[in-house]
Amino acid sequence: MRFAMDKNETRTSFASGRVDRVAPRAYFRPMTILPIITLPDPILRKPAAAVERVDDDARRLIANMFETMYAAPGIGLAAPQVAVSRRIIVMDDARGDEDKRPLVMINPEILSSGDIMRTHEEGCLSIPEMYADVERPNDIVVRYIDADGALQERPCAGLLATIVQHEVDHLNGVLFIDHISRLRRELLIKKFYKLRRDSAAAV
Repeated sequence: MRFAMDKNETRTSFASGRVDRVAPRAYFRPMTILPIITLPDPILRKPAAAVERVDDDARRLIANMFETMYAAPGIGLAAPQVAVSRRIIVMDDARGDEDKRPLVMINPEILSSGDIMRTHEEGCLSIPEMYADVERPNDIVVRYIDADGALQERPCAGLLATIVQHEVDHLNGVLFIDHISRLRRELLIKKFYKLRRDSAAAV
C-alpha cells in the first residue's frame, strides 16, 4: 500500500504455521530490494497459500519485504506483490518524523470488524501513481503469527486497520480498485496503462 492523506475519520482462513525457533532474529539481515509486480500480472489475482513453517527463509523474505516497502516508498506490502504467493504482509503506519513501527503478520485472519466506517485515499505499489477513496471498517481485530512464530491477536484502528485490510485483500487476490465503482475502476485502469505506455515511449 502506498501512503495517501486521510479523508476522514472479511474473513480469511487461518493456518497455524510450524515454527523454526533457531536464530529468531535472523530476519533483520541481510536485506535486498525485490522487484514489485504490477497489473496485469496474474499473481495479483491469485489467492496466496498459507505459510506452513516460520523458518529462516520466511524471515529472509520478511526482511527483504520491509526493505522493498521502505524503498518504494510505501506503508504496506504483501508477499504476492513481490511474486511470492504466500500469506505474509508487512507494514508501518508511522508518519512524518515518527519512529518507525514495522509490523509483520503471517497467515493473518481478520476476526471481526466494527460498524464505524472510515474513508481513506488508498494507493497501491502494484498500481503505482493511482489513488481512489476506499471505505473500510475503522476498527478490526486480527489474528496472525509473528516473525518469531508466536500466535498474536491484535485490535487495529484508523490507518493501521486500513493498511491491514488492504494487505489482507492482496492475499486473497483482491485489489483496492475492486472496492470502487466499475466506472471509476475502468477509468483508473485506463489511466494506469496510458501512463505506462507514455513512460515506455519516453525511454
